[in-house]
Amino acid sequence: MAVYTKLSKDNINEILSNYSLGQLEKFQGIEEGIENSNFLLWINQKKYILTIYEKRVREEDLPFFSKLMTSLNNSNFKCPKPILNKNNNSISNFKNKKLMIVSFVEGKPKNNLNPGNCQSIGTEVAKLHQLTKNLDISRANDLSIISWRKIFDQVRDKCVAIHKDLPKLIEDNLNDVEKNWPKDLPKGIIHADLFYDNIFFNKNNFSGIIDFYFSCYDFYAFEIAICFNALCFDGPKNNLSFNVTKAKSFIEGYNQIRTISDIEKENIKVLSQGAALRFLLTRVFDALNTVEGAIVKVKDPMEYLKRLEFHKNAKTHEDYFF
Repeated sequence: MAVYTKLSKDNINEILSNYSLGQLEKFQGIEEGIENSNFLLWINQKKYILTIYEKRVREEDLPFFSKLMTSLNNSNFKCPKPILNKNNNSISNFKNKKLMIVSFVEGKPKNNLNPGNCQSIGTEVAKLHQLTKNLDISRANDLSIISWRKIFDQVRDKCVAIHKDLPKLIEDNLNDVEKNWPKDLPKGIIHADLFYDNIFFNKNNFSGIIDFYFSCYDFYAFEIAICFNALCFDGPKNNLSFNVTKAKSFIEGYNQIRTISDIEKENIKVLSQGAALRFLLTRVFDALNTVEGAIVKVKDPMEYLKRLEFHKNAKTHEDYFF
């Protein structure tokens, strides 16, 4: 989440005139994240999130995101629910941009997850994978392995400003991943951005998952690899270590709903290495291409160097979970 498009109270009231939600009491911009402009709205003593889609989100992808969240919500999966406007559509227009208003998920992220939290997240991730199996919607992963070298080519010459060894580190890992990437693993709809700030807890109990705007059709095990990177490393960013107990707990929770297969286990090393590379590359790109005037917290790409070092040196899936 972020704020690129600035809105006044009059602007928001104009948007709300196309909804039957009631009277706006107050609002605030949300700085966290990097993709879209987000606002927290208080309307008739209820909270909602207003998202204005910026240039990275393609207009043709919006029905996929809306249908995914609506379907999950209808299956009692805890996530935001798109609100229909007066035209019975979840997607609206404002000043040549698309927007959506969704319900608010109570709770907040936990910066320090314990193994029990990781187990419950694993269970919820597997539920998401199972619930979407029969959905007749699909979206390709715009940030799949085929995009990574293109991103690298755009930052190769400039990324030395972040770290002098970064071009070589990226090149070495990219060569590894491209050579060993699997071609045929179980696939379906994944969230693809399950960092701790997109997972909410209320009094230490899981309360929901937000921000589905990277959701796509890809390997289920790639989702697990993203979660390992996002949730299972501890310590200061320049000396991170992998927490096998958290990863093992995540897999135990996941296996309660969907059992991870042997071929998925065999590929967890390269998938984890690839996931780390994907987030390193996009963070490097964002750090080198900040938007002037935007209210946004750019995430530190350097957090991924220790992650890549661990993945590159790992031997088998037993280095991740016993």
